[in-house]
Amino acid sequence: MAESPESVDFSPTGGELRAGRERVTADAEARGVDIRIIERPAARSLHEAASLLGIQPSDIVKTLVVKRSDDTFVFALVPGGRKIAWPKLRSVLGVNKLQLPDASVALAATGYERGTITPFGSTTAWPVVADATIAGRTVSMGAGEHGYSLFVDADALVAAFSATVADITDPE
Repeated sequence: MAESPESVDFSPTGGELRAGRERVTADAEARGVDIRIIERPAARSLHEAASLLGIQPSDIVKTLVVKRSDDTFVFALVPGGRKIAWPKLRSVLGVNKLQLPDASVALAATGYERGTITPFGSTTAWPVVADATIAGRTVSMGAGEHGYSLFVDADALVAAFSATVADITDPE
């Protein structure tokens, strides 16, 4: 996990940043990962979102931006109905301090607003840590823009980002 993250230019001509879904699609294609993005209405809860998408709540994976004490970040992939187990995540990362940054810091670190964050197309390719419970199934996650969800095979996602897979969550 000590590797330096790559900055990724997802602008069409080195100028203004591409829209979120465009960055997501371009990055997934570059990584050879099949994704499906669908438009969806807003939901007021995890269970409502799962119902709207026709999936189980645990199939919705939140991409949380976690800040390390050295001001670098990591993406933590957390399935619905679960929360980060901070001692477990600190142990996996070999650090003794982590925090969830405020929304403006997460936006600056990824190019995405909260509720839309995904490792695909992030402006910086931060390391990914996926909870072990997502393995072996199709999951839904942020698609870079509000009102959209991305579906991807979790194992392909993990492979594409060389993610660390570990027990990093507890039930909510």
